Amino acid sequence: MIYIPDDVLDRMISEDVPYCDLTTWALDIGEQQGRMEYYSRQQAVLCGIEEAGRILEKLGVRVIDSMRSGQTVQPGEVFLRAEGPAGAIHMAWKVTQNLMECCSGIATKTRRIVDIVKAVEPRAAVVSTRKSLPGVKQISVKAIMAGGAFPHRLGLSETLLVFEQHMNFVGGFDSFLERIASVKAKLPEKKLLVETSSLECALRLAEAGVDALQFDKLTPSELRMSVAELKASHPRLVLLAAGGIDEHNAAEYAAAGVDALVTTSLFFARPMDMSVRITAL
Repeated sequence: MIYIPDDVLDRMISEDVPYCDLTTWALDIGEQQGRMEYYSRQQAVLCGIEEAGRILEKLGVRVIDSMRSGQTVQPGEVFLRAEGPAGAIHMAWKVTQNLMECCSGIATKTRRIVDIVKAVEPRAAVVSTRKSLPGVKQISVKAIMAGGAFPHRLGLSETLLVFEQHMNFVGGFDSFLERIASVKAKLPEKKLLVETSSLECALRLAEAGVDALQFDKLTPSELRMSVAELKASHPRLVLLAAGGIDEHNAAEYAAAGVDALVTTSLFFARPMDMSVRITAL
């Protein structure tokens, strides 16, 4: 789904094990063989399983069997088993558990919001902003994809999205309207998306030829009226809702008729409650 580079995983390991596991060394148990079984105390959409497996293997622990990211695990169900030396097991224990708890929390919340939206409007998509926690974007994006959403913007380099802040540097809204044709000609393979909070501006932008409009912080009722009018006159125009959307209001925004709901809330989910059984062989 998404490849997480080795250096990212190595940093995760070194944060928790900068040198050695002092306790395992002091007890002189490092060479004894053991088994790890990871299970969830809650129903969860799993994520980070493949990366946890790679961390285990890096540290010398062999994965026996595991479920995959995107699968749903039930309370008490074991989703990953591994065997190896006790020294390696204890080094891998918490970094893998923490990784999967956090990633699965994001994936589970994402699936919950996606299910809410699809129950109201099956054609509507749930997409994430680029406002993830810095430093963990790759694994965060993997988690929202495991939950059934997709990144609206991975960064500044691949999408053409104009905000009011951009317009301030080209002479304002009216001056920007005059530039739309030239911007589209400059990047003909890209869709031109513009953010707006006004139906009047949205209609003028649609007439000027933008491909998509992102409505910011409109209420669901305001959005519903705007969507109806725009779709009637510009049926191929893509419409998105953004600003404060979460699981508590996603159904209302989906009912407004937009093509996609843009949300940051997916990235900030409570970690799942997972545990690890470690036994000597």
